[in-house]
Amino acid sequence: MQKTIADFLNTINSPMATVMVIVLSAAGIWFTIRTKGVQFTMLGEMCRLLFKGDKGLQGNEGKRVSTFEAFMVSLASRVGTGNLAGVATAIVIGGPGAIFWMWVMALLGSVNTFMECTLAQLFKSRGEESFIGGPAFYITKGLHKRWFAVIFAIAIFAQFGLTNNMVQANTISSAFTEAFSIPPMAMAILLSLLSLAVIFGGIQRIAKVCSYIVPFMALAYLGIAVWILAVNITSLPAMIGLIFRSAFGFEQAVGGTMGMAILMGFKRGIFSNEAGEGSAPNAAATADVSHPVKQGLIQTLGVFTDTLIVCTCTAFIILSSGLYDCGANGIELTQAAMTWHIGPAGKYIIAICIFFFAFSSVIGNYYYGECNLAFLCNGSSHTKTAIQLYRIGLGVLIFIGSLMTIDIVWALVDFFMVIMTVVNLTSLFLLGKYAVTLLEDYKRQLKAGKDPQYQSSTIPEISDETECW
Repeated sequence: MQKTIADFLNTINSPMATVMVIVLSAAGIWFTIRTKGVQFTMLGEMCRLLFKGDKGLQGNEGKRVSTFEAFMVSLASRVGTGNLAGVATAIVIGGPGAIFWMWVMALLGSVNTFMECTLAQLFKSRGEESFIGGPAFYITKGLHKRWFAVIFAIAIFAQFGLTNNMVQANTISSAFTEAFSIPPMAMAILLSLLSLAVIFGGIQRIAKVCSYIVPFMALAYLGIAVWILAVNITSLPAMIGLIFRSAFGFEQAVGGTMGMAILMGFKRGIFSNEAGEGSAPNAAATADVSHPVKQGLIQTLGVFTDTLIVCTCTAFIILSSGLYDCGANGIELTQAAMTWHIGPAGKYIIAICIFFFAFSSVIGNYYYGECNLAFLCNGSSHTKTAIQLYRIGLGVLIFIGSLMTIDIVWALVDFFMVIMTVVNLTSLFLLGKYAVTLLEDYKRQLKAGKDPQYQSSTIPEISDETECW
């Protein structure tokens, strides 16, 4: 029965995923035009905001999530096993040219993240521990269609809050069992306890943990990649040439593999950095900033970090080994490449990387589930009870996922991702004008030498729905 359901879902998922890639790409082009290429023209401002920080709104000196912490929560969810296994799969199926198209998708699709995260800030609400918001909130407040927002909230809760975390837990458990011969049961207990210890602390603890784990894991992985690249520096020109020949080569165009390279590059880029899916806005909304555009810009930088840095590291590790066509695929290919570079220790390094990448995704994903569960409860007196039960239930699912995963779980991850992306993109097209107005307001204030501050009177027609400004 489970296999039948999984096969049915996969039959739906495959064509829908292709359509989703096309629509996300079209959205990236449209919003790049509307914002005059904000992802390129304001790159310097993104970096300045990330490292300078922001004092936030006056009168909100209590519990708060900083711009950096919100950035790290979203990056924790973005940077996961897909950065290690997904890139390898893209190279195997689409050839080395898929990496070039992955870069293109990151540059193009990053503007989708700017739009959704700016809107999340604009329409956020005040929660008990921090601000709270995301697509479900801006759909309700901006479009006044709660039923549409409920569809999104259910989909992201099922995808990020539940099924995706089972997959992440299974990946960690499998990697450690393979590398260190640790019994799956021991890993299941350890992962469940670690996850519960973090998530029961709420967004404050999640943000703090992510602000330590994510920079460490990203810099450590970058350091390994840079070292490997330095040792193989003489092969760099040939490797870059291989990527571009495979992306544009005549043989690839004639043989039909060029189309596969584009499709796989775009898919991996989208599925890894999540730009436009509606996940990152849930973290972006928690940040205490003085202008919505500030967090929109910072979150755009997250797409570049995920794809142009972390995914590229994996690609260079694989391509410089020359093993990309050895027959291995997914995480096995990444492990084989790392072992080729540094010997038997390679599999241990990859296992440790997987732990940090996937565990950070688990706690980041959890918050997306909590945020949307709170939305679905709609202020009910039972909200706290529902969240506590969710936390316990997730601990159980992580335990089960560490021991086993089934085809239907993987199929459900893809199915719910398509639903949430379609709903989110529809709302972005309808509400995008507000993000563009905010960007223009932000630029005007910057040009005047001010530290941009947003006032609800800037967009008077929605001032009643922007309660935090």
